Amino acid sequence: MKITNASLFAGSVLALSLLAGCKAGGENPGLEYAPQMYHAVGYEPLSQIKDEAQGSWLSTREDGKGEFFNSNVNNPHGMNMREPVANTVPRNKQGYLPHRLQQFELDKAALIPSPFAASEQVLKDGEKLYTQYCNTCHGKGGEGDGLAGQVVGGVANLKGGAYVNLPEGHIFHVITKGKGRMGAHGSQIPAESRWKIVHYVKQVIQGQAVAADSIPAADSTAVAPVNPAK
Repeated sequence: MKITNASLFAGSVLALSLLAGCKAGGENPGLEYAPQMYHAVGYEPLSQIKDEAQGSWLSTREDGKGEFFNSNVNNPHGMNMREPVANTVPRNKQGYLPHRLQQFELDKAALIPSPFAASEQVLKDGEKLYTQYCNTCHGKGGEGDGLAGQVVGGVANLKGGAYVNLPEGHIFHVITKGKGRMGAHGSQIPAESRWKIVHYVKQVIQGQAVAADSIPAADSTAVAPVNPAK
């Protein structure tokens, strides 16, 4: 019985010691019993560790290299990201080029037609996106009377004045790069969704007919002869 109690006591002390060793705090980082669960082997695009022994003190990977080794041996110079092919630019899945105009280049942006033809589905998607991203400031009817717009003030009334005659490309550019009190939304809203919002604003809120120069998505390089608003 005494031997059994002593064994249980020793086991309990050992278990408590192991659990205490896992605890991190202050200058103590704790112990990692499965370090590869914490330190991914996957390549980090913005960092590069070429020393194969780095992290070997912690553990070794299945390929025998140190835990922190992070360099793609199949790429030139061990780079984790390949440089794009010279003199090329990326196109998205629809086949059109990225929007690279600067914020002040509104005149050039006004010449760009929508690569998406207006349709019932495009307008339906545009309404949903407008409600999600634009309604707060511009209001449901686009008159600048949204709840946030009432507080901020100076929000554009999309039904009034020169706004009615703005080309599609102008509106797309302002959504992308921002203008005045409106911040840039290019990083929050995908390009396809921005064009759908443009169609909803032009065809539903402003009640305009589909632009005669609309082009199918396959033709990404055409430039429509639209005169920008003064």
